Amino acid sequence: MNVSEFLAVRDVLIGLDVADKVVLLQRLAQQAAGELDLKAADVAAALFEREKLGSTGTGAGIAIPHARLHQVTRPIGVFARLKKAIAFDAIDDKPVDLVFVLLVPASNEGRHLSVLASIARKLRDAATQVQLRKADTAAKMYEILCD
Repeated sequence: MNVSEFLAVRDVLIGLDVADKVVLLQRLAQQAAGELDLKAADVAAALFEREKLGSTGTGAGIAIPHARLHQVTRPIGVFARLKKAIAFDAIDDKPVDLVFVLLVPASNEGRHLSVLASIARKLRDAATQVQLRKADTAAKMYEILCD
């Protein structure tokens, strides 16, 4: 599955300035909720609930917070490069600066895993990480993610 199927260039945020994980997830939930005509608080609650199971910080400065929601009919993504890396309880204990939020329908476990796997494969590539950190526009970051 190609990232362009669930990420729009308008949902790529560059230089997002947040102080901590809570504010980050609230801000990204707000962005995603606008795409879905949902309440940002509901999206944030779903993301926080998933984080209670264990951090979605995958290491190397990357996090992939995700949630399944009944109101979601198709996968939706929001990507952000933070202005400054923040603590995220990642598996390597390193701060996070690249974050991909994924929201998927609650009813389709297989699709959820497929979409999550495609994001994880893309973001764990060291060359992709370097390109994303050097990109100077959201459009360039989108191009890198969708390549």
